[in-house]
Amino acid sequence: MPAPVPAADAAPVAVLGECVADAFVRPPATEAQTPAIGLDVLPGGGPANTAVALARLATPTRFLGRISGDVFGRLFRDHLSGSGVDLSRTVAAREPSTLAVADVDEDGRADYSFHAENTADFQWTPRELAAASDGPLSCLHTGSLALVRPPGGKAVEDLLSDVRERATVSVDPNVRPLLVDPAAYRSALPRWCAAADILRLSDDDLAHLAPGATPEQAAETFHAQGARLVVVTLGADGVFASLDGERLRAPAPPVTVVDSVGAGDSFMAGFLHSLHGAGALGGRLDGLTPEQVAAALDFGARVAAAVCAVRGANPPWAGEV
Repeated sequence: MPAPVPAADAAPVAVLGECVADAFVRPPATEAQTPAIGLDVLPGGGPANTAVALARLATPTRFLGRISGDVFGRLFRDHLSGSGVDLSRTVAAREPSTLAVADVDEDGRADYSFHAENTADFQWTPRELAAASDGPLSCLHTGSLALVRPPGGKAVEDLLSDVRERATVSVDPNVRPLLVDPAAYRSALPRWCAAADILRLSDDDLAHLAPGATPEQAAETFHAQGARLVVVTLGADGVFASLDGERLRAPAPPVTVVDSVGAGDSFMAGFLHSLHGAGALGGRLDGLTPEQVAAALDFGARVAAAVCAVRGANPPWAGEV
């Protein structure tokens, strides 16, 4: 079943966060080749991936980011705008772009090394954020490094409470233990749950944020802290959700995995696209039904599967899902 299509005049979904240049290690073509490492650089970053996937699904999408003027920043702008993302509220940053080098194993899982000191994505000021987030929105989706890395992380967190007055708030922690101690995420998570209507985590995130807890147990904690809808993606085991304690699951579609880069980000795009098309976003999810959540889980899982079938974070267009 296709996801509902949003009205042409519907308020956009805003995605706030970082762009990251994903450099994939390319093995030598032959054993006789000189021992140099080849890199294929693709535009990435969790929030940017989600914005691209949303826009390709024909959801009106605005990206709120600080984009560098360097060669990678130009790559990001071309990729986002070419996918239909509104870049009118981005900040033209003087700092360099964030770089991640990904070494993908035989199972398609990526092992990252990050180069993110003093980069553009994390220098948000309250004034920049106020200007970027101004105007009608149906939803603000954020998380990942921009929400937790100094100096801008605190300003992004403060924005959630302000936006909550006029839009649904969605948070994806997307824990990156190589860059930020998971304890920092655990400390902030109760505050994020208090501001968020939707909390999405991967199974890896869950292991960092609630060690030893099942998705059901963790959801109870996150509900008590304020999040009404908790979603946990479980890789090949599908996806779990809890809406005010009502639990739902959806299977992962069968797919030959090339790599899993961007799969969780694209799942969230498909999920939000479905809720946006159903008219469920814009407030505190008061009219959201379990049936709408189930449909969104199914559609998000299909979008994620399509991303797993290709190299890198290259989400499908609306007619391809």
